[in-house]
Order: sequence, then structure tokens, then C-alpha cells
Amino acid sequence: MSTYVFIPGAGGDPWQFHLVIHELESKGQGAIGVRLPSGDDATGWSEYADAVVNAIGDRRELVLVAQSLAGFTAPIVCERLPVDLLVLLNAMIPLPGETGNDWWANTGSGTAHREHLASLGLPADADDRVIYFHDVPAHLVEEAFSQGELQQSMTPMAQPFPLAAWPDVPTRVLAGRDDRLFPIEFQRRVARERLGIDTDEIPGGHMASLSHPRELAEQLERYRRGLAPAIG
Repeated sequence: MSTYVFIPGAGGDPWQFHLVIHELESKGQGAIGVRLPSGDDATGWSEYADAVVNAIGDRRELVLVAQSLAGFTAPIVCERLPVDLLVLLNAMIPLPGETGNDWWANTGSGTAHREHLASLGLPADADDRVIYFHDVPAHLVEEAFSQGELQQSMTPMAQPFPLAAWPDVPTRVLAGRDDRLFPIEFQRRVARERLGIDTDEIPGGHMASLSHPRELAEQLERYRRGLAPAIG
């Protein structure tokens, strides 16, 4: 049995993965969501990786799923534990020495985001419900917002990505075709430029784990089975 480890993006809340975790458990796989110390100004990428390693414990046959900002954290975990597969889900892909703050300008993310919103007839200052939750069922949107505003310290964003190279771990890039924060063509370009790999897509936006958990689980399982017999 493999263990899927879901690493959240900004705000560090694993709740967003509860539906896809249920889907994977129903298929006989293990799955956990990790809570990051994202509200703590004293923590950065290393402490985020510590939180993931501690949550994993002695589990092995690991599939890391890194959402959004977790694209900075997950590769560090791959240097600390044996990981069978790394999946970047609507994720930032850093270069060695690049800070989170610099990533936005270096990749042209802001321009791609604004142009995509304009193509949909949406304003550049659209709120979080429009950007992140546009395709999430209403009751889940209300549940998400009822938990209060997520806190994300800017401490890690000023820290350079510490690895000299991408880890030697099979890596897949998976994008929601309706992502309004990181549009699909933007994600395809960044993955080609930075990792030299193609991007797969599933239905859904930036929060595909809430809007399309079944499709996400099925794609993750296809990845896992594609690595057999390395993973049972």
C-alpha cells in the first residue's frame, strides 16, 4: 500500500484534501494531509519540510502531492526521505536559489493571471471566491470560509529555494484546466522550461481537490500504477 501525502499551499490547511483522501482510501491506499506552520513568522521552507517529515513518520512507499506554494516544500522533503513519486498540482516550480517573491516576476505569473482573467471577462481584482472557488460546490465554499481566514507568513517567500538541483525523483505536473490563478498554458510553459516535462490536466480550477476529487484521485492512481513494480 502506498501513502499519498498532500502538502497544502499558502495557508497550510490540509482540509482542502479531505475529499480526495476519502477517494484514495476507498481504493485501498493510504493518504494524509499535512498541516504546515504557515502562520508562524519564525518558520520557513526548512520548517515546512520538517512538518511534512514529522507527519509522514515511518510511512513509506510515498507519493507526495504538492499544491501551489508547496512546490517549494515538497522537493526538500524528497531530499530527506525516500519518495517514489512527486506530483506537482497547480504548483509553483522553483529554480535553485530563487525566492518565492521572485518566482512571480521570473515566471511572468502575474501577467498570465491578469490576461486570463481578462479573457474570461473578469476584473484583475476579482476576489478569492472567483479566483479559487469558482467551480467548488457552494456548501464546500461556505465550509471553507467558515473556518476563518488562513494565515500565511511571508518569511519563507523571502528565502531562496535551497536545493542545487531538482531531486532525482519521478515527477509529474498536473494542472486543473480551469485554474484561474495559474492558467493551464502558463503551467505548461513553466513545466517545460524548468523541468523539461509535459503537463497533464484534469477538470477543475486551483482547488481541484475540492471540485473534482474523484478525477484527481483517479489520475493520481494512474501515476502510481505507472511506476509499478516500484510501488505496490
